[in-house]
Amino acid sequence: MINYERFLESYKPLIIIPVVITIIAIILALTIGLEEGIELKGGTTVVVHLEKPISQGELKALISDGISNQQVDVMVSKNQATVEIAGNVDVVELSSVLEGTGTISSYRSVGPVLGKESMTQIYYALAFAFIFMSITVFIIFRDFVPSITVITVALSDIIIAIGGMSLFGIPLSVASVGAILMLIGYSVDTDILLTTRILKRKEGTITQRAITAMKTGLTMAVTSISSMVTLYLVVIFLIPSAQTLADIAAVLIIGLTADILTTWLMNLGILRWYLEARK
Repeated sequence: MINYERFLESYKPLIIIPVVITIIAIILALTIGLEEGIELKGGTTVVVHLEKPISQGELKALISDGISNQQVDVMVSKNQATVEIAGNVDVVELSSVLEGTGTISSYRSVGPVLGKESMTQIYYALAFAFIFMSITVFIIFRDFVPSITVITVALSDIIIAIGGMSLFGIPLSVASVGAILMLIGYSVDTDILLTTRILKRKEGTITQRAITAMKTGLTMAVTSISSMVTLYLVVIFLIPSAQTLADIAAVLIIGLTADILTTWLMNLGILRWYLEARK
């Protein structure tokens, strides 16, 4: 059983833990970088109905040999395969390569100009979401230190999620950006829960209010992470063709795990430090 009181009494050294993890995530993002999805960098997505059993590696080799100088990614699920090819591909040429192996059931191509425009819109979406979230937080608390702490924690969650995407090779796509936007909402939700319990409520000591908030917040976090882990495992083992869902789940697993550290080590630690200094 967690000894919350002992944990909360030694809070100051624990603040450094999420700070170090955030710095490591920044280093990972800058050194490894983020792989962009087809819809952002441009390319072709093809769904193939397989006429005979073939492994993922064999199908990738077949397409790579038939279409020169193209990066190919393949995901096979039962009698269907999803093929992503960097660049535009002649559908007739691809059909001839797949002859005897499968037939093309759907074909979608995104040009580099459209991909660049999508990337710009994603930057705007993230920026506006973060700006309006920050304004809302300042309106709610009207206190600089708690407000800036909530904003810092949310930013730290995003940075750690992006660092995890770099480390595990999760591509930056419309789906993963949607997961990051969801993460902003979840992070602010838990931090507002904590800050409201600590600042607005007067019953009990700071430690007692913090323990109540922590129990509620950790229950929410564990429930959300468990549901995302379940989704990820279902996609990987049962419906591997739904890779988009796996990417969303993976980003949220990383971000929600990071939120536990940033909320209950960084945010709670800074709040206690601030209240003790103000007294």
